[in-house]
Amino acid sequence: MHIESSTGTLPLVRRLEAVGFRAWPAASAQYDGSWQVRLTGGHPSKRLNSVVPLDPSDTGNLDMRLERARRKFEAYGRPLTIRETPLMPHELRAHLEANGWSVFEEVLVMTCNLEKLDLPDTMDHLPGHDIGRFVEAYIKITEADPALRAALAEIISSIKPTVGLFLKEEVENEPQAAVICVQDNDLAGIMSLAVAAAGRRQGHGAEILAAALRWARVRSARTAWLQVVSTNTPALALYDRFGFTEAYRHRYWRKEA
Repeated sequence: MHIESSTGTLPLVRRLEAVGFRAWPAASAQYDGSWQVRLTGGHPSKRLNSVVPLDPSDTGNLDMRLERARRKFEAYGRPLTIRETPLMPHELRAHLEANGWSVFEEVLVMTCNLEKLDLPDTMDHLPGHDIGRFVEAYIKITEADPALRAALAEIISSIKPTVGLFLKEEVENEPQAAVICVQDNDLAGIMSLAVAAAGRRQGHGAEILAAALRWARVRSARTAWLQVVSTNTPALALYDRFGFTEAYRHRYWRKEA
């Protein structure tokens, strides 16, 4: 399956890619032509460690540029990963296919119209600004490696647009759900929505998502966006309830060892 997009949607892809870079900044973001080479030594996230081609017409010197990127990734201890969006040249995709690369994950980029969304008039959860507290809760909810604590805090601290950190806690130090909302002018990005395993299917995700979207709308955001792995059926069902629809997809490629 190829990722295709009509010419009319490419401006939206470019805009959402740009706000996505700002909403989840890599420690190092360099350009090789129109390829953004994103690397983050402290965190293994694919979003933070991938090459993102951003111009369908930029097709020169593919072997040389891939090798240059490979060396950069090797220096960070990362496998070279290419993130394909509708902006990636067809020639690069064909080159990857012909040289032993394969897709290992597909992600939907989804949007919803906040102006038409039926949300509560009041917010049960207000955004916090204590990054350390949020990170501790998030690691507990997701059961992530505590060694990622400092890197996650640094990523959140590096976000330039306005950030809302939302937590749902039943009692002190017992977080049930968390989400980050990044407002960038009229766009609001929903990042890292997570619900504790023991609290799933109890409405916690919908509750915290509604609070984040309501906050963003009060702050004059008109459109919300998010990214979700295509196989995450429970998350897709939740986002469908809130009126999110697919804008485009991206895929991650790696070369077989």
